[in-house]
Amino acid sequence: MFYKDEKLALFIDGANLYSAARALGFEIDYKLLRQEFMRRGKLLRAFYYAALLENEEFSPIRALVDWLSYNGYNLVTKSAKEYSDSEGRRKVKGNMDIELAVDAMELAPHIDHAVLFSGDGDYSPLIESLQRQGVRVSVVSTIRSKRPIASDELRRQADNFIELDELRDVIGRPLRNHHDD
Repeated sequence: MFYKDEKLALFIDGANLYSAARALGFEIDYKLLRQEFMRRGKLLRAFYYAALLENEEFSPIRALVDWLSYNGYNLVTKSAKEYSDSEGRRKVKGNMDIELAVDAMELAPHIDHAVLFSGDGDYSPLIESLQRQGVRVSVVSTIRSKRPIASDELRRQADNFIELDELRDVIGRPLRNHHDD
């Protein structure tokens, strides 16, 4: 439920939302996403969190991040750490939980409704704290992918759960072929 006069803020866990949309077979159109939530309430802020590899000058994420910063999103980025796992596979670690939580806590006194785009159960204590401060919290993620992205804990804690698959026609576009699989 959204109310037209509600002050809204979006908190987008970039990697988590990207995975969820891909698992459902579409891409997010961030212009449409912002328009949709401007329609649903008074959108004060739209935060997008991404960990970037230092040497990735030409990656698709770099282009997206540039576009977002010019198109009404508050970009929060940090350097991702590269490491090799026990099998020697290259892994990237870039967790943005703390940055997102700090921004949400700071903004809490100024908003009525926070929309969290993530299925990560680690955010449950944050949701609980926002609710104690009188902020309603919606979680946008999916349980329709082969492996559900949204944790049960998160869905239970949120005031409402928005199935990403149901936003497909509003904020999605067909997958283009990437070479990052």
